[in-house]
Amino acid sequence: MDLPRYVAYQAVAAVHRDDAYANLVLPALLREEGLTGRDAAFATELTYGTLRHLGTLDAILTDAAGRDVARIDPPVRDALRLGAYQLLHTRVPAHAAVSSTVDLVRTVGMGATGFANAVLREIAGRDSDAWVAKLAPASETDPIGHLALAYSHPQWIVRAFAEALDGDLGETTRLLIEDNERPAVHLCARPGLADAVELADQVGGTPGAFSPYAVYLPGGAPGELAVLAEGRAHVQDEGSQLVAEALAVAPLDGPDEHWLDLCAGPGGKAGLLGALAAQRGARLTAVEVSEHRARLVSLATRGLPVTVLQADGRTVGAEPGLPEGHFDRVLVDAPCTGLGSLRRRPEARWRKQPSDLPPLTRLQRELLVAALRAVRPGGLVAYVVCSPHVVETHVTVTEAARRAGIPADFVDARPLLPAGMPGLGDGPSVQLWPHRHGTDAMFLAVLRRG
Repeated sequence: MDLPRYVAYQAVAAVHRDDAYANLVLPALLREEGLTGRDAAFATELTYGTLRHLGTLDAILTDAAGRDVARIDPPVRDALRLGAYQLLHTRVPAHAAVSSTVDLVRTVGMGATGFANAVLREIAGRDSDAWVAKLAPASETDPIGHLALAYSHPQWIVRAFAEALDGDLGETTRLLIEDNERPAVHLCARPGLADAVELADQVGGTPGAFSPYAVYLPGGAPGELAVLAEGRAHVQDEGSQLVAEALAVAPLDGPDEHWLDLCAGPGGKAGLLGALAAQRGARLTAVEVSEHRARLVSLATRGLPVTVLQADGRTVGAEPGLPEGHFDRVLVDAPCTGLGSLRRRPEARWRKQPSDLPPLTRLQRELLVAALRAVRPGGLVAYVVCSPHVVETHVTVTEAARRAGIPADFVDARPLLPAGMPGLGDGPSVQLWPHRHGTDAMFLAVLRRG
């Protein structure tokens, strides 16, 4: 048995069988099997690549097998997905991809080796572009359907991306391509505790393009870095750093002592805001409804002027630690579909559904209204989601501001981001993009209470 391929199979099977998350299950498997270096990198590439391209691989498998992929025995199906990915998206020679996958099927799906061999040889007869040309709808008559199959995203997500990009299908294509690339790991050097340039030198990385705290890692396992264990840095996408810092740097009249993170788990933005608060003589209250995630926030903010409160952020005014009209700066990093981080969580694109939106947008509106109650007159609220879906971004923030019954004005968020950042739009809100900025697709709107 080829161990890297078997580890990748175990990870992909766990995602589909147990609803596991690849970023959690794969590192544990690598440690368990003792895989390091090139073997670990190969297993990682197979796992994440297969999950990213799942929709297109399944369409190809259906055609090559002459039966719907759902009718293939699940262990054999996952092995074939890995084999198809190797044939169509890696430099593994076809004979090696076929023979190693048949060996894998022999282990996980007894009696299916002949079937697997036939299907893989059929797939090997065309390259990826030729399969797309055969199976995808014509781009002239069904552009969304064509892009969905060509770049392996559900159609509803492609449609949402295109709408957020004002119908520009060329730019939508660039976004989908970027979504299928393996993203770099970003670190956040906590201000006052670490310097990004010095940290980049220490870890063999490079300073970020926009955030003054960002460091890009070339690869490896960031969890093994001493600077993380010491609490001087944490793993955080540069886009998340930028939207948190935007709240902290926004001009504010009057007192600036009481900050609030209304949806703090697992603690990345709270860690950055807490470090900034320490430099400014302020204190952050970090609210998280989940007991487990509240513990994570406590761990992420150790040694910082942060009070962690396990509570529902919507209970402003009823919770003793959440008085109305008390806070100077409030962050609402609201629960969302996470469509902006699909490149980091490849299985998420196949789990999310349009039906997820109504309960999420209702929660987002309720949290933003609570934030407007929590902030003092003249204070600032930053509404943030890791999604470009217009219903979660513009619609939610506009509706919440209208329904709150509290006077609030939109602040132009563009000057709150680093000078020279391209593609920030017409304001007052800002949408970051993987293909424009190299970040997750974070949305930011800033409101000042009247």
